[in-house]
Parts: sequence; structure tokens; C-alpha cells
Amino acid sequence: MTIAFAPRNVPLDRRLQTAAALQWVFSFLGLAPTCVALFFYLVFTRFWLVSVLYAIWWFYDYDTPSKGGRRFNYLCDLRLWHYMTDYFPVKLVKTADLDPRNNYVLGFHPHGVLVAGAFSNFCTNSTGFRRLFPGLDSYLLMLPLWFRAPFFRDYIMLAGLIPSDKGSASYLLQRRGGGNAVVIAVGGAPEALDAHPGTYNILLADKKGFVKLAMEHGAHLVPIFSFGENEVFDQVGNPRGTWLRAIQEKLQAVMGISLPLFHARGVFQYSFGLMPYRKPINTVVGRPIRVEKNEKPTVEQLDALHQHYMEELSNLFDQHKTDYGVEKDTYLNFV
Repeated sequence: MTIAFAPRNVPLDRRLQTAAALQWVFSFLGLAPTCVALFFYLVFTRFWLVSVLYAIWWFYDYDTPSKGGRRFNYLCDLRLWHYMTDYFPVKLVKTADLDPRNNYVLGFHPHGVLVAGAFSNFCTNSTGFRRLFPGLDSYLLMLPLWFRAPFFRDYIMLAGLIPSDKGSASYLLQRRGGGNAVVIAVGGAPEALDAHPGTYNILLADKKGFVKLAMEHGAHLVPIFSFGENEVFDQVGNPRGTWLRAIQEKLQAVMGISLPLFHARGVFQYSFGLMPYRKPINTVVGRPIRVEKNEKPTVEQLDALHQHYMEELSNLFDQHKTDYGVEKDTYLNFV
């Protein structure tokens, strides 16, 4: 295999973009286990008191992730995130106003391998969410597993991440006065296994929990499609029915996280590695679907709103696909 090395005379801004993207990949793939290892390592050193004090703090602070977390806007405003979003680049596209007097459930599609668009747009201030939607605070749901990692849990809470369970989302959506936008990557970890370039498989046909959540709290639904989300990584072929896909689905069922075998480019060469490709991600926020509060919706009411949501998502995709390089005869495939 011929290796394509990066040129030496790369502008400083592009080097900083690469460094920012590298730390983001490490945060997703390696920071949590590193934090766990550090916690236990310190127990057996003269710094054992650090782990003991943190364990006490952890016990005291255990419920904070499920009660809105602890967003720190200074961290979200760091220049680091601007370099990261410029790496791809990532752009947030507004199609309609969102009244800050309401609460919202934002459905993010597709999940992609590492939800680059969701993190960039809703956990940092680098793409202008607060400017485009004044009065709204966004909270991205993440697997509860990651909030059990010492130190790491505190870091991700600072960016507005909360556990992806009903209690955590409900805590925000039941706040009076509105202004809360809960962002859910609806397809979740299983959809990451379908994140291949050029594919538009959306795991949504039987996903109705987020719709019921919105109905129970009277939170308006907003479909979001992130064009380019599946393009930033390649993934080893794993069609449904193959032995690889069966193993991945089994591991996902046991561990709660999916393990897509992805690859892209490296830091100093463009032929292989875990760095994402420099391909644009355009995250288009659709118009809100008004939802009336209904604490005990019937099956028919739930199905009707779910169908309406899928139609709105399809319309959003069809209206904007040619703007972002998708062929006119390409359509979403709901699975």
C-alpha cells in the first residue's frame, strides 16, 4: 500500500485544526478508560488521598448528571472547539425559529460513528447555536455508562452532556418557562453500525420512546438531519446477516455500546488511521412540530405523531439534499 504523507508546509491554522480534532477523537475513544485507570492507579501511590476524596465527592454528586448536569460555558467557548469544527468544517443551518418559551426534543439523524455534528453543534458554542436560537440551552444525551467513569463524568457534564435515560430528559423537559432543548441521537449506538459513506439508513421505524417523552411533557419535536455525518469515517463492511454484524450486535446488547470497525486517515499521513476525513458536515435543524401535553397517550396517538415526525424528517432531507451533494433520487431508508 502506498502511503500518502501530509506535506511539510501545512499552514499553522490547519495544524491546529488537526490537533483539535485529534483531542476530540481521543476524548471519545480513550479518555474514559484513561480516567478509570488513573483513579485506580492513584489508590496504590502516595496520592491515594486524591482517589479517596474523589470517591466521596462522587457519592455526594452522584445525581447531578440526571439533574441537568453542570454546563460550563467558558469551556464550551474555548477556541479549541472552533479549530475542531473548522477541521471538517461543521455548519449549523437554521430553517425556522424556536420559541424559547417552549421546551423541545431535538431528534438528531443520523448517529454517525462518533456523532461529530451533534457534539460540535450542541456541546460547544463554535457553530452559533446560542446566536441562532437565543434563549435555548441544548443538552445532548449520552450513554449512562460514560457517567460512571471517574473524572470523565465531570468533564462531559461541563459540555452539557447528560445520561440518555428518561429521568434525565424528563428533569429538563418539565421545567417551567421553557428554554430547554434535549438533543437525542435517536438511532443510538445500533445506528452507528450502519454509518457507511453514501448510506442513508435511519433507525427510526420502531423508535417511539422519544415521541412519547415529548407528548408526556408537551415538548415540541424538531427533526434534524446532519448531512455528511456518515462521510467522515470508513467502516469495515458489516451488512445485516453477516458474522461480523452478528458479533457487533451481540456485543452491543451486552455492553450497551456498539463497536463499529472504523478507520479514516492519520495525523501525518492520509492513508490510514482513526482521524476523521476533512469532509463538511452540515447540520440542518427543521421546523418544530407542535406537541400538546398528553401524559397518557394512546397507541393510536403515539403512532400518528411518530408517523408525522418521520414525514417531516423525510421532507427536511428531500428539501436540502441537493444543496449538500446528495443525488436527487436518493431517499431516506427507515429501518
